[in-house]
Amino acid sequence: MRIAMWSGPRNLSTALMYAFGNRGDMTCVDEPFYGPYLRLTGLDHPMRDEIIASRPESPVEVEQNLISDQHAYHKHMCQHMIDGIPRGFMEHCVNVFLIRHPARVVASFTKEYPQATAADIGFAAQVELYDHVLALGRTPVVIDSADIRADPRAMLTALCDAIGLDFTDRMLSWPAGPKPYDGVWAPVWYASVHASTGFAGPEGPLPDLTGHAADLTAEALPYYEKMAARKITANF
Repeated sequence: MRIAMWSGPRNLSTALMYAFGNRGDMTCVDEPFYGPYLRLTGLDHPMRDEIIASRPESPVEVEQNLISDQHAYHKHMCQHMIDGIPRGFMEHCVNVFLIRHPARVVASFTKEYPQATAADIGFAAQVELYDHVLALGRTPVVIDSADIRADPRAMLTALCDAIGLDFTDRMLSWPAGPKPYDGVWAPVWYASVHASTGFAGPEGPLPDLTGHAADLTAEALPYYEKMAARKITANF
């Protein structure tokens, strides 16, 4: 089984990768197209040169590496899937979409990037990729990070059931510290998840946003709601 997990920034994506990585029976791949994405866009992200050097120059070579993995978990960022990034590998994967309410994403993201755009947070890209999977004749799965944090055991069991994978308690915790499959950018972004040994508890009320952050949330909300209407649930 190859699991392609599609997320946006400031979600539960790294913790969920650690949950699957701790199973002991899967290879984990952290944001495989990040290097080609930076090369194609010219964006100046932290550790840009190191990220580009850590991935094959050709996105087609990245794709071939993904297809060659026999039992793997791929952590993808939806916004990386721009023109020039191949999608053929999606036909060979179980595609799962991890969603989070845009108010929470925007509140977190704009602390570091006050002028963030809709493209930066990837909600429209996530819906477009979801529709792409449907067009392939495959059944995508949607899971909400808030539901995972509310009851990790119930939701990870539901997720495993939905994709035909046996659940194991090993998915509920992991050792603190860096992981061998972390992207080279981990020192910049993964401090909090490196300090963790499991999923954080339930989230509180939605943040109150104003100005640009409120506008960005309103723009992303219809995309989130479309995905949320299709999410799997469990009995809490």
